[in-house]
Amino acid sequence: MARARKVIITSAVTGAIHTPTMSSYLPITQDEISDAAIGAAEAGASILHLHTRNPEDGRPSQAPEHFAPVLEKVSGNTDAVINITTGGSPHMSVEERMRPVATFKPELASLNMGSMNFGLFPMLEKYSSFQHDWEREHLENSRDLVFKNTFADIERILEIGNTNGTRFEFECYDISHLYNLAHFQTRGLAQGPLFVQSVFGLLGGIGGHPEDLMHMRRTAERLLDDYEWSILGAGRNQQPLATMGVTMGSHIRVGLEDSLWIGPGKLAESNAQQVTKMRAIVEELGMEVATPDEARQMLGLKGAANVEF
Repeated sequence: MARARKVIITSAVTGAIHTPTMSSYLPITQDEISDAAIGAAEAGASILHLHTRNPEDGRPSQAPEHFAPVLEKVSGNTDAVINITTGGSPHMSVEERMRPVATFKPELASLNMGSMNFGLFPMLEKYSSFQHDWEREHLENSRDLVFKNTFADIERILEIGNTNGTRFEFECYDISHLYNLAHFQTRGLAQGPLFVQSVFGLLGGIGGHPEDLMHMRRTAERLLDDYEWSILGAGRNQQPLATMGVTMGSHIRVGLEDSLWIGPGKLAESNAQQVTKMRAIVEELGMEVATPDEARQMLGLKGAANVEF
């Protein structure tokens, strides 16, 4: 009897710049982020993608002192792979964005594979109240925002990660990002198995239509060698595209960073709730959710004993 395919579920635990605090369920403080991450792991997430915020005003923070208590608590209570962001904020330099990865040397870190317009301002049509004054201004300013990730930026991030033994979740928001990744794979700076996170539904990147997903898959198959494919659908795209991707051989990413919802018009109450729902779908389709150690093996990670937290 053939063995069931293993599906990696990543949980993007807390909101980055594109998820202001518009839901009371979104974790903000270090304890809230830690507890949300542990809950997602207990629900079946084998990878936990982490941002942190300044607890005083909710702004995204790449300060190692804001990451340290989260990493200590999460790693002490789960064996999940911890994936630290290198995104931070478009207003930060590469050096600022890389501080937690350079300090803690995680198994896995995220890496956006190109510069892009990052249009968050449509959220202003959906939400009228915010917890912090800076959030409305931030969304409005995204009409004239470019999230900068040049070839030099990407090369620098890869060099730091490669030196530390940190591998990357390559976040590809458009077809051109797959070409950029292929370029770095050809040069040997990005080595397989690549963990390719296809991102759909953010204004400025590829859309959330099923044809977009299939186009990304076809292009990745043509350009890349030795890779694991994963699906990130933003907002209402999260569950439909994740389900479609799983049927086509992908892994999936869910979480309150990417979508605040669990169903039409219904806010998700936790990351664990979203993981639980997608785990049920994966299992109903005859597949199994990968354990953290199975994810480590599939992605060629260095292991939790080789990080500095």
